[in-house]
Amino acid sequence: MSDSCCQTSQASECCSTDGNVMLLSCSGGSNVGQLANQACLELTQEGFGKMYCLAGIGGELSGFVRSALDVPKVVVLDGCEVGCAKAIFKKAGVPLRGHVVLTELGIAKNKDLNLKRDELDKVKTAARQASQGQS
Repeated sequence: MSDSCCQTSQASECCSTDGNVMLLSCSGGSNVGQLANQACLELTQEGFGKMYCLAGIGGELSGFVRSALDVPKVVVLDGCEVGCAKAIFKKAGVPLRGHVVLTELGIAKNKDLNLKRDELDKVKTAARQASQGQS
């Protein structure tokens, strides 16, 4: 996807949040990375917000970065304390808002990719709470 995505007719598909919460997640190779990703997917399907491309911000593509700067509500899910999503925001110069670290929710990081419903529900609840108070 080119940097022009957010400057063309595709902008409504890849960069618009339509006034909802912008949802971004770590998608790392562990249970917590996959939980973060799945939580964003389900929240999007439920109409809570819209999943967004963290890689576009990481690649410092201007339209993606501008959208992250301009959107009123953001929830960023990092699987663990390594904080890859947090580092992406810092490098791109985007203030970090609505940040949730899944291991800080009491979810142990491991390589079991059979996601547990109770953990997924815990992440979704935390994401909803993280959006509170943002304008």
